[in-house]
Amino acid sequence: MLSKILSAALIGIDAHIVDVEVDITSRGLPHFSTVGLPDAAVKESKERVRSALKNTGFNFPLKQITVNLAPADIKKEGSAFDLPIAVGLTAAEGMLEHEAIEGYMISGELSLDGRIKPVKGALSMAIKARDMKLKGLIIPKDNEKEAGVVKGIDVFGFRSLPQLMDFFRDKSSLTPADIDIASIMKENSVYHDDFSDVKGQEQVKRALEVAAAGGHNILLIGPPGSGKTMLAKRLPTILSDMTFEEALQTTRIHSVVGILRKKNSLLATRPFRSPHHTLSDVAMIGGGQIPKPGEVSLAHNGVLFLDELPEFKRNVLEVLRQPLEDGVVTISRAVSSITYPSSIMLVCAMNPCPCGYLGDPKHNCTCSPQQIHRYRQRVSGPLLDRIDIHVEVPAVPYKELSNEYCGEPSTDIRRRVQNARSLQIDRFSKDNIYSNAKMNSRQIKAYCMLEPDAQSILEAAMHKLGLSARAYTRILKVSRTIADLEDSERIKSAHVAEAIQYRTLDREAGSAV
Repeated sequence: MLSKILSAALIGIDAHIVDVEVDITSRGLPHFSTVGLPDAAVKESKERVRSALKNTGFNFPLKQITVNLAPADIKKEGSAFDLPIAVGLTAAEGMLEHEAIEGYMISGELSLDGRIKPVKGALSMAIKARDMKLKGLIIPKDNEKEAGVVKGIDVFGFRSLPQLMDFFRDKSSLTPADIDIASIMKENSVYHDDFSDVKGQEQVKRALEVAAAGGHNILLIGPPGSGKTMLAKRLPTILSDMTFEEALQTTRIHSVVGILRKKNSLLATRPFRSPHHTLSDVAMIGGGQIPKPGEVSLAHNGVLFLDELPEFKRNVLEVLRQPLEDGVVTISRAVSSITYPSSIMLVCAMNPCPCGYLGDPKHNCTCSPQQIHRYRQRVSGPLLDRIDIHVEVPAVPYKELSNEYCGEPSTDIRRRVQNARSLQIDRFSKDNIYSNAKMNSRQIKAYCMLEPDAQSILEAAMHKLGLSARAYTRILKVSRTIADLEDSERIKSAHVAEAIQYRTLDREAGSAV
């Protein structure tokens, strides 16, 4: 007999329908073959399915069995086809009614004793099942909360194969998952770090607030131990609260990669990724023989932090240009092209010189001018062009470290950031952008109106510091954000003066000239 089960294969972060067709015939010698472009893990499923059925009291047919995974031109990988194959076998043998399994998408890995183990990408499968208007989604119990956040589709989680068979035979009543999204968003939106933990560094905190308010990429330059990493880790705590759609997008990426924690059915905090400088360009941008999201996509809707920026390989920094410009990563292969979302804030940190103590009043710098020049030349020029704010992070003096004073909490800063972001969303409602950092030349001309004294300050800075046209554009964008934080329609002289201070590398280059 022939049976057909609906399942799904993951391509990128999207689920695609796969028909698991099982045909059993008594002619010829017993044989089990899987066709339809399966990988090694899918081919091995026959052994897991055979043991799971036998160890749970079901008959495994000693006949010619052919399993076809259609469409055959899509690569099938992983162990998620174990459960649909097992259900297809029992239905083809007549142990289940075909009407009972019709309209369900099924996915799950089987252990040898019949337990159903979790799979990757359950959230994407739930979205696909909802879009296809299916009767329900059947997945492992451990994936139930993750998939249950998708409304409009019944999600059923099972712990074992016998429990699923009883469900299909109407021997057990099971209600679909009922997830309270509001409570999950509230429960999972708690940050464990806070800006009140940071002693001193008020100027740097202000620069991070401006960066968060306008979506600007930022570079922190300072000696070892000055708190660059500590500050960067707290940047997500002052970004605007994640919306449900943003949380859904971010969770899908983490689910596909398989790093979503069981307790975190929905990521409601901004992700913070800090890869080591030895990573490859594939690990950064995504890809591989079977493409997977990279660090830049795992940081989607959050922060990508590159510590010790000059230590990263040049080619790794070069591949960041597309995601920083477009907010997506496109990976092209001979047979297909996959796009991953990668809307991030880039935060970089570096020492001012190889030894780290250039300009430090307490330590002598041992680097020659040539060494300093070579060190800074390691940073990709095109990458620096995409960083709006450069700020110095000086060492914190003992007096401030020992002070009992606690800085402003993240909640207060986030409130100001959200107000500024609301202004930008209203301003750019017809332009399909969401922050000042994404403005093009036409939008800069329309929205960055300078008062006369602000124009004079900017003109003087351009001549005195020898700033480039690119630096001029960056200053205008940052000035617009500073004005938004003060709810000012026009850009004033104080806003421009502060923005000029956030171009440390340009000021140093101008001084050298």
